[in-house]
Amino acid sequence: MSNSLFSDFEGVSSKGWKQKIQVDLKGADYNDTLIWKNNEGIDVKPFYHSDEFESLPDTSINPKTTWAISQFIQVNTAKDSNLKAIDAISRGAENIIFHIKADHITPEELFKNIDLSAVSIDIKCDFLSEEFTQKILDYTHHISNGSQVTIHTDIIGNLAQTGNWYANLKGDHIKFEAIVKSTNQFSIDLDLYQNAGATIIQQLAYGLAHCNEYLNSIDKILTKDAKTSLYVTFCTAISSNYFFEIAKIRALRLLWSTLAAEYGINTDCRIISTPSKRNKTIYDYNVNMLRTTTECMSAILGGTDVVYNLPYDVLFHESNEFGDRIARNQLLVLKNESYFDKVNNAADGAYYIENITKQFAEKALLLFKDIEEQGGFLSQLKEGTIQRKIKESATKEQANFNAEELVLLGTNKHPNLADKMKNDLEVSPFLKVNKRKTLIEPIIQKRLSENLEINRLNKE
Repeated sequence: MSNSLFSDFEGVSSKGWKQKIQVDLKGADYNDTLIWKNNEGIDVKPFYHSDEFESLPDTSINPKTTWAISQFIQVNTAKDSNLKAIDAISRGAENIIFHIKADHITPEELFKNIDLSAVSIDIKCDFLSEEFTQKILDYTHHISNGSQVTIHTDIIGNLAQTGNWYANLKGDHIKFEAIVKSTNQFSIDLDLYQNAGATIIQQLAYGLAHCNEYLNSIDKILTKDAKTSLYVTFCTAISSNYFFEIAKIRALRLLWSTLAAEYGINTDCRIISTPSKRNKTIYDYNVNMLRTTTECMSAILGGTDVVYNLPYDVLFHESNEFGDRIARNQLLVLKNESYFDKVNNAADGAYYIENITKQFAEKALLLFKDIEEQGGFLSQLKEGTIQRKIKESATKEQANFNAEELVLLGTNKHPNLADKMKNDLEVSPFLKVNKRKTLIEPIIQKRLSENLEINRLNKE
């Protein structure tokens, strides 16, 4: 058929839909009844329409089809971590994130029998070392010219989380610039802000301002060719606000593209996503699997590059084979049975998602500009402004949880009081207060259900 059947029907505008809805409400107020107000300051309407856009959004910034299933491994010994990585790869992992605590780890042992041309590797360290970074690069380039190894370097992220530099401001920046010059890459940990209770707009704006500190620092030390190939990785945590989190990932790419273009830097970026810990619970812990599944879906549909899932028992059990396998299998099901890697830019054309993506990007850009006008991210971090703003947002969210307006099923709503956890805690699931003297107030990550869980444990 050459003619579309739909041409026989009169189109309906957004104004027409709203008039129809108001008639059906029979006198009830449209705004009070159907508009969802939230802590993000974005009012969600019951419907969205193409005529609300002056022009349809350019979605070419989110062309991602493929995404990698990752396995996160805490490195205590190189041998054990290597065996865990090999096992994870044999069971479907396409990326390995090694979290290294000490610089005595040898790359020869850590990467033994791992095909670095087939599997991408991310290295996160609890220390800052040019020598260790170079050792990793020399070894991986020696055994595989096609190796995909990313070394995460985020000195401001460490300052924000711990309250201290690795050494001091000058020393850290000298090492940071040297590492960036040799690797042509750095990373930004946005997950800290999410797990501390920041709003999505704050996460995006703080991440952009955080990154801008680095771009100001390295702008003069990189050649033009290095800038156009600079490899920037953002690490994000994803909450259960399904459509908002899809929009968050998309907005992050838009914002990075805008900022990078100003510096003449590679406008593409790499995004690693993992479920948030903020809404995870120890009681009725199997519900965590439902939460992490939808959160991983949001990350994938938003266009993330790498996803590593949280085991359902990560809060209270030591790392174990069963928990890791279940978490990885959730991603395998999404990829191989739900075909989440077969559709290019799946959220494209969803007017609701396009609308909130646009609002997130615009509101985050305004906040970013305000931060820059006030002296920049590092200045506001030292003054305590960033910490205070995150606390204010976290307090609002906590109040919603306490009032049962924000529901964690099985915890603050419909709890199973027969569920006992006191004897199952292999690790503490609660906030640990660091009594070290700090240069600035650290940004504290805290779960919503902690106080409630402590009260329940005390009664067991």
